[in-house]
Parts: sequence; structure tokens; C-alpha cells
Amino acid sequence: MSPKQQKIRVGISIGDYNGIGPEIIMKALQDKAITDFFTPVIFGSGKLFTFQKNIFKLPLNFNYITEVSQMHSDKINMVNLSKDHVNVSLGTPTEESARMAIDSLEAATAALMNGEVDVLVTAPINKEEMLKYGFQHAGHTGYLEEKFGKKGLMFLVTEELKVAVSTHHIPIASVAENISKEKIKKQIKMLNQCLIEDFCIERPKIAVLGLNPHAGDGGAIGKEEIEIIEPAIRELFNNGILAFGPYPADSFFQPGKYRKFDAVLAMYHDQGLAPFKTIAYEDGVNYTAGLPFIRTSPDHGVAYDIAGKNEADAQSFSEAIFTALEIFRNRQEYNDLMANRMRPRRNTKNNHAEEDLPVDRH
Repeated sequence: MSPKQQKIRVGISIGDYNGIGPEIIMKALQDKAITDFFTPVIFGSGKLFTFQKNIFKLPLNFNYITEVSQMHSDKINMVNLSKDHVNVSLGTPTEESARMAIDSLEAATAALMNGEVDVLVTAPINKEEMLKYGFQHAGHTGYLEEKFGKKGLMFLVTEELKVAVSTHHIPIASVAENISKEKIKKQIKMLNQCLIEDFCIERPKIAVLGLNPHAGDGGAIGKEEIEIIEPAIRELFNNGILAFGPYPADSFFQPGKYRKFDAVLAMYHDQGLAPFKTIAYEDGVNYTAGLPFIRTSPDHGVAYDIAGKNEADAQSFSEAIFTALEIFRNRQEYNDLMANRMRPRRNTKNNHAEEDLPVDRH
């Protein structure tokens, strides 16, 4: 089987198991035909998942393994990080559930970096609890940035709406001091390249939101638009990137406006995520753009209030898996095209043969 025909190996971290993580993972994988499309590799606990699958009466069978190399391509693989009994307190975070969330994420990330899995899909974590027990980041994005040695971009995506945020998990009082012309330029370039490589959009149109109400009202409600955001947009536009704005955030997310663009760059977390989750909550996916590896997650949290009640909807987690698969294939195609484009022509008598011409994707 050629590399392109091989099933993509999807590494899955379980998040806080006292939330809805295991439930949505198992519900997303319960179709018997699921392993025809990809190979799931869950980093968790066999005893934990057996206990929870019995609660939710889910017809799953796991291939229990101790190392990723033992995976079976046609089965749902469970890398058993602990053979000990696991104490479950559904709806309540505990030290044990926080520590296992950390262990699962670290093991899945290591497998991704070692080439043992192809993409990473993460279930929701409780950041506050994990910080108590040694986790040093305000979320997945910062953790992965440190591991991969590269800055990423929080990017919430659906088929029709894609929203990135310039600043991630920081206090509102710190947002203005954490934006700059150079930072915004770098993020728009990253977003533009991501849309080309990962989503096959040849000439992306990117809308940029203002920081202040009414995008500053010409400087009456703040100078950031005039001094930082608008100059960054203008410079990039003059260099061929189709960036537009800054637009007032309060009126931008109307269907007739946001649908004219391929993606949106918001200035801070809630400015972008509040409208995104209102418009696309059920099928939204959180994607960390700009990194050398692919990581997605559902766009919701641990949902302790419904944990154990068999009420969790797995649609966003399923979308996260299939979005990761799509991006992986798109990147492969893009890299193949670029490799062919750069390949020297063969020295043959017919130097103008069509198959010898470099491929121009655009």
C-alpha cells in the first residue's frame, strides 16, 4: 500500500475524564465502519474507557496496547497509560483526572512528533486544574507552541466560517499591549498560507477586525486601528495579500458580510469566539494553524454539568477528526505539487513535453 493509500493515524488525547471527553470520543468512534476511514489511537486507560462505555452502553471494542507500534490499522487502539484502577467522579474535576489529562496529552504529542501518529485530536481539558499539577500553559495552543518551537494561531473553522484570534488566553486589560503592526502582519501571512495549504483556497480574502468599538471611530475611541492595524493591512495588501479592514466587530458577523471572506482575524479571544460559537457551535472545530503538525479539537469545554448523563453531542468532536484528516490530505497534495513544481526538467530530446513542464498550482 502506498503512503497516500495508507489510512491516516489519528492520535486522540482524552482530556479531563470527569467531563465529557471519553463520552464524545466513544460516540464519535461507535460506527463499526469508522476504521475504514482512519486508524484511531487513544491515549488513555482501558479500565476507564471500559467503565464509561458500559455507562453509556456503547458497542465498542478496543485493541489494548502498551506501545503505539503495536496498533492495528483496522481497530480502535487504546494505548494503556495506566493499568491501575481509575477513580471516576463524573461532573467533578479531581487531581487524578487532571494528571491523566496531562499524561494523555504528553503521550499523544510525543507520538505525533515521533511520526507514530499523523494528526492529533484533543478532547477538552480543565486548564485551571491542570495548572495545579504541573501543566504550565493556559491551553493547548501554548503547550504545542512550546513543544514544536513555533508560534501558532488559534483558528476556529467550519465550512462557511473561519475565525482566527490575534491574542489567545490573556486578560482583556492586556490585549492592547499585546498587538503590534509586526505581529498582525505575521499572523495575517500565517493565516493566508494556512488557507492556501490546508484549505486549498488559492487567493484567500481575509477580513481583519478592529480592536475598539466602531473600529475606533476614526481615532475618537482609540488609536490602535490608525496606528497599528490599518498600516499592517495596507502594507500586506500592497504586497499581494488580500487583507481588508479593519471592520467594526459589532456589525461584522452578519451573513451578508462574513460570507464575503474566506477567514477573519479577530483581535482577542471573545471578539472572535463569541460570534463563532453562536453561529457554528455544533460543528465548530478549533484548529491550531501555522504549526508543522496538525492538531484539532472540538470548540466546547469539559461540560461537567452533563457529564455521565448521556447527553453529550459528539458532532464537534467528529468534525474535529474529519477536519484533521482533510487538512492532512490537503497538505500532502500541496507539498506534492510544490515538489513537482521545483523539480528540474528531464534532459530529453523533447524538452517541451507536457509532462516535463513544472506544475503551477495557481
